[in-house]
Amino acid sequence: MTAESSAVPGSPAWWANRPAAPAHRRGRPPVDVGKVIDTALKLIDDVGVQALTLRMLADTLGSGTATLYRHFAGKDELLTHVVDRILGEVRLTPEAVKGLTWREAVTVGAEALYDTLRRHPNALPLLVSQVPVGPNGLVNRERAIGLLLGFGFPVDLAARAFTAIGHYVVGFAIQQHGPGTPGTDDQLPLRAYYRSLDPATYPATTAAAEELTNVPLHEEFRFGLDLLLDGLERARQAR
Repeated sequence: MTAESSAVPGSPAWWANRPAAPAHRRGRPPVDVGKVIDTALKLIDDVGVQALTLRMLADTLGSGTATLYRHFAGKDELLTHVVDRILGEVRLTPEAVKGLTWREAVTVGAEALYDTLRRHPNALPLLVSQVPVGPNGLVNRERAIGLLLGFGFPVDLAARAFTAIGHYVVGFAIQQHGPGTPGTDDQLPLRAYYRSLDPATYPATTAAAEELTNVPLHEEFRFGLDLLLDGLERARQAR
């Protein structure tokens, strides 16, 4: 068994030992790898990760599962590429942050990631199991840490800042937009429930019932992000 075949798809060892695949391999008919990944992501957006099967994907492509297995060892390997495909949608070009302060630039990057993840709510659980170290994941990491270094952050603080902000954005997106999460329509009954609690037992919750349930999600996202950036600014100044 080779190192590639024994490594978990998506792990650093798997990416490191995986040979670069050509855009086309033999099949009946041939199929473009990028098209396979894009179609898989579209199906996940429509039906979810659990419902997606290689048979469903092959039927959508007008191909066969045998052709898919020429490209991917199985569904887990395909999903690894789907995650990296999603991260490839994050756009943070040098032009987008030109002339901005470090705080403004980080905000632009965090919102770009958040907006990308919101477009694919059914795929969000895929970002939980592994650190994204595919080609697009590495590009995003290099770009974000390099941006902080360019603003004078020391390496250790830049690395911790990248990790903390990434965890916040991904966690917020999963909690607020992932499969099965409550929608905005659930806020009214939740507010009514908080208000119905015994104020003698839950004085803080009943007093804050309105504020707990009426803040727009993007405003809540920016509030938490600003708290993180406040802490980073203090850490940067202390250095």
